[in-house]
Amino acid sequence: MNPKVGLGGSCHWCTEGIFRSINGVDNVRQGWIASNPPNDSFSEAILFQFDPCIIKLSDLIAIHLHSHSCSGVHVMRNKYRSTIYVFNKDQELASRRAIEKLQPEFDRPIITQVLPFKEFKLNSKEYLNYYHRNPEKPFCKNFIEPKLRSLMKRYSDVFKLEHITHLEK
Repeated sequence: MNPKVGLGGSCHWCTEGIFRSINGVDNVRQGWIASNPPNDSFSEAILFQFDPCIIKLSDLIAIHLHSHSCSGVHVMRNKYRSTIYVFNKDQELASRRAIEKLQPEFDRPIITQVLPFKEFKLNSKEYLNYYHRNPEKPFCKNFIEPKLRSLMKRYSDVFKLEHITHLEK
């Protein structure tokens, strides 16, 4: 069975749309994740499995950090906690190393937390796979699509072509 990881940082519709589009990522579920203290409240996030033979955790973390304001403090940070939710010590260490390695790519300190996964709550059915079911909706065009376009420039080789053909117009 492939390892699981959780990611939070921005709207879970955005995060889900991005990570559903990446090779080696599957079983993406969108909702809310809680960790053990100190942040045991729920915040928007996704939970998924990945095949480390296709994409490494460090690459997933790089994409994640470049997909949201991982160095910004704002009033919505409780709802949109910048976090990597891990399932074991190896993931924790690899996540911390990846953040440290990526820090020079950002002007301000990365505030992304690495926290132990505790619990997941799935979002309502009508919001699942929101981007890929509704790419023409204003939220998708104005928020998710620009993030995908930017990430595609930086990480062009990791995207599932069938998920991004509409962006090549």
